[in-house]
Amino acid sequence: MNHVVGVDIGGTKTSAALIDRTGEVGRTVTVPTPAAEGPRAVLAAVADAVRRLGGGPAAVGVGSAGVIDPAGGRVLSATDAMPGWAGTDLRGGLHDLLGLPVAVENDVHAHALGEAWTGAAADSRTVLLVAAGTGVGGSLLIDGAVHRGARTAAGHVGHLAVPAAAGRPCTCGGRSHVEAAAAGPALYADYRANGGRAEVTDLRAVAALAEEGDALALRTLERGATALGQALGGLANVLDPDLVLVGGGVAGCGEAWWQPLRAAFAAELLPPLRGLEPVPGRLGTAAALVGAGLIGWEAAAWSTTRCDR
Repeated sequence: MNHVVGVDIGGTKTSAALIDRTGEVGRTVTVPTPAAEGPRAVLAAVADAVRRLGGGPAAVGVGSAGVIDPAGGRVLSATDAMPGWAGTDLRGGLHDLLGLPVAVENDVHAHALGEAWTGAAADSRTVLLVAAGTGVGGSLLIDGAVHRGARTAAGHVGHLAVPAAAGRPCTCGGRSHVEAAAAGPALYADYRANGGRAEVTDLRAVAALAEEGDALALRTLERGATALGQALGGLANVLDPDLVLVGGGVAGCGEAWWQPLRAAFAAELLPPLRGLEPVPGRLGTAAALVGAGLIGWEAAAWSTTRCDR
């Protein structure tokens, strides 16, 4: 068997791709995530996407939204974007539907593992990754392994308090967290709250206006990027990583976002860290699929070893 399937489950869409032994991404299928219909519908959609790929995969690796327990295979907690997802037996449910070895991981950890396998972090020992999109998530890799923390909840970069988010409600139920200032929905809400045009319906359009020099769009991106840069700079002081990677949809907003992010990050650094810069990942939206493929290959090897005994 020359392929596994890597799966990336998000709140709005799910992608599955054939991944070979070198981390190369092959045929890919993307389907809507039926999150509102509950966990059974989501698992059925994932299984259907895997079957549509064909190819006789050796195993399936899954990166999923939520706090994931890779050892137990379950979703420990999740936001309201995935109703009822907490408590789902992700590994067992997919194994029952597909009859294949299954490994599971948090989607941002999978993103980091993908960059460490074939992307921008391939030559780095310690990697701090932040993914800014619908939310703000993070991952810390040490010698290629995910640092999970005592409760498998490590990596929640979006829930650091920053001045720019003072008083704003966060999706976790708290307030003043960086996600409330720097995530995509927060940036778009900030644009509209400050008099943005009604015909501008998403952050991509705000970024396009910023490229044209629109003052409000530029200020909006600057505020969000500065908030995230401050949080990342503080984390870098604590962790002293070899590499800081930034990905996710918000990172595609162009230099109007990247420039204030870098400036705010640099302003926070202690003298020994000066010169460290946040950089974009190399794999883009495929990173989580590649990382899921990596744990899929590990599951395939583990299954083969068990069968040989």
